[in-house]
Amino acid sequence: MLFNSVPFVAGFLPFALGGFLLAGRLRKPQLARVWILIANLSFYAWWSPGFLLLLVGSVVINFAMSRQIRRFAHNLLWLATGLAFNLGLLALFKYGNFVAGAFGVVLPLGGIPLPLGISFYTFQQIMYIVDTYVHEAPAASFLDYACFVSFFPHVIAGPLVRPKTIIPQFENLIAGTISLRNISEGLEIFLLGLAKKLILADSLAQFADPGFAAAARHDPLTLIEAWVSLFAYGLQIYFDFSAYSDMAIGLARMFGIHFPVNFHSPYKAENISEFWKRWNITLSTFLRDYLYIPLGGNRHGEGRRIFNVMLTMLVGGLWHGAATRFVLWGAMHGGFLVVHGWFRRTGLRIPPIISHVLTLAVVLLAWVPFRATNFSASNDFYRGLFGLNGIALPEMVLQQAQWLRHVAQSVPVLPYLGSARSLSLPQGVLLLFFCWVGVLILPDIHNFTQRGRNLALVSSFALTVQALFFGPYTLPFLYFQF
Repeated sequence: MLFNSVPFVAGFLPFALGGFLLAGRLRKPQLARVWILIANLSFYAWWSPGFLLLLVGSVVINFAMSRQIRRFAHNLLWLATGLAFNLGLLALFKYGNFVAGAFGVVLPLGGIPLPLGISFYTFQQIMYIVDTYVHEAPAASFLDYACFVSFFPHVIAGPLVRPKTIIPQFENLIAGTISLRNISEGLEIFLLGLAKKLILADSLAQFADPGFAAAARHDPLTLIEAWVSLFAYGLQIYFDFSAYSDMAIGLARMFGIHFPVNFHSPYKAENISEFWKRWNITLSTFLRDYLYIPLGGNRHGEGRRIFNVMLTMLVGGLWHGAATRFVLWGAMHGGFLVVHGWFRRTGLRIPPIISHVLTLAVVLLAWVPFRATNFSASNDFYRGLFGLNGIALPEMVLQQAQWLRHVAQSVPVLPYLGSARSLSLPQGVLLLFFCWVGVLILPDIHNFTQRGRNLALVSSFALTVQALFFGPYTLPFLYFQF
């Protein structure tokens, strides 16, 4: 049940919110939390009732271990046991097939299935047991803990939230938090995120997917096709994941829970370090606080800093999936961060516009292995980006700009651009232009004025409704696969 689907918007959400409001009307905060837990488990069971047992079992075992950590004066043995359990669970279900394939082991029945959201709810529970050990997690009841882990707005694809921030909100969930203001603000954020997904991200996919599919088939991408595909994918993944994060924030707000902002205009970053403070903020914070800093951060010399940065980013890459392409993506960002650290130590300054362009360029180039199916496909895509397969333009375009005939080959259509029509190029370029202008100039929706939000909501509402109820298909969120 996707957030951008009719069953969720017209069925599950009114049902879940209606029961919650009824509990508030009856002045029964305990009943409200019970209802939220029922809604959480129902939402997850929609995907696969079998994996619901895994989620419930993980919640019960982690809660028991956190109680033991607290009971035995924050015992290190129980912390190690909890970490081993969670990392082992993640290793088995998310990386078991990858490891078996690396050693040539053929698993029966098509391999180990990947439970939806296991990375997110496992990391949430790692945070809780670690924070319990260091005296930062509240001593929650089982009901509040289960609501925190399985809360349907973030159980599938985040954002990752600190226990000390969210659990007290469930504990203090009284009738006063069930308000029309929360519902109206949450609904507004949810609808803006829905518009971002259905109107922008899904439209951009039509220009991103053909190019990467061609690279996977080892078809020769020309310069224009490759760059349009890359610019489209850079926007697609931005709008897709930021849309999910906004929708999660809006859904939580309707139930009186405040999630942190997960995106803050990351493509405006002037260096790679700033990019990671703006992109998927909760994951970046998790990796910093629970891996980079415990490893020693930058406190033990340059060699150790480089090792810690690279290991942290490799783990960040692997977290996205059990594939060498994610390892490469993480390694590239680790390398960018190391180089940025060296440059910063020199004290040299370059103009902000140049720094911004360089940062955006390396981020976009790193998206190639992240999106491509394998190393070979990445290599073929890079060949297109660097013009090694030549430059081609539709004859219709060349008729309007004759001077381009000196650099570009005439073709009837560009086969790997959009729907392979001659008009795909101007359509795609126009869409990319307006989207990039919006991303680089406009604030994110959480910094819009109320008038700006209202204008965005009104102008997008009709298109959102049309795409939701009359669209030919529903595209899943990109981060669902992670």
